[in-house]
Amino acid sequence: MITLTVFNHAGGAGKTSLTLNVGHELARSGLRVLLIDLDPQANLTGWLGVTGVVRAATVYSVAVDGLPLPHPTEVHGLHLIPAHVGLALAESQMMGRVGAQTRLRRALEGVADRYDLVLIDSPPSLGQLAILGALAADRMIVPVPTRQKGLDALPGLQEAFTEYREVRPDLTVAMYVPTFYDARRLHDREVLADLRANLSPLATPVPQREAVWLDSTAQGAPVGVYAPNSPVHRDIQTLTADIAQAVDLPYGGPA
Repeated sequence: MITLTVFNHAGGAGKTSLTLNVGHELARSGLRVLLIDLDPQANLTGWLGVTGVVRAATVYSVAVDGLPLPHPTEVHGLHLIPAHVGLALAESQMMGRVGAQTRLRRALEGVADRYDLVLIDSPPSLGQLAILGALAADRMIVPVPTRQKGLDALPGLQEAFTEYREVRPDLTVAMYVPTFYDARRLHDREVLADLRANLSPLATPVPQREAVWLDSTAQGAPVGVYAPNSPVHRDIQTLTADIAQAVDLPYGGPA
């Protein structure tokens, strides 16, 4: 089992889209995939159409009390540990508890025989839940919008990684992913050139094709279910191939 945390402390980078759709694509190819929603806003949970979540179904008891992972929800061939607004209380409850930030990593050891891949959707912050997700990871996946705000976030990201490596010296970034790329815009092309000059390894840019992304969210389904074989689905397959190669996961394209 390999655990990948999709991380960027800035909001709107494409973390949830990447987590859900790459996870679903790898599950379609035959891998056993667990998704963990660490964001109290619960966007990943909502995108998958999961409702009626209670706090006990989240990682709250893992982070605060050191309990095992709760039983996951099964949806679209994926297993999901959902989020709930009450998960935000873990931020204050974890403070001052020795070892709290590494409890998710320890809990995942208990399910290592059940999954090939765990994908963690990190919240857009540098708080306790973000640290919990980062320290649970074997590798990090970092989406970076091809906008000025994407470049502006990079110093903060590097500072965060430096701090996390004080606890986990082996923690590395498996892939930086340029997101929301529009090749027609000079600004996007310039930002992408900057990313290529300064970040490695860098995935193929994910084009900005908003309609299908938004519509699949409204339908509560991954793009591979909502619009299979669409241009957006092919973008996801390209990205999935990049990530699978970077972390040595089997993926041969669509199932």
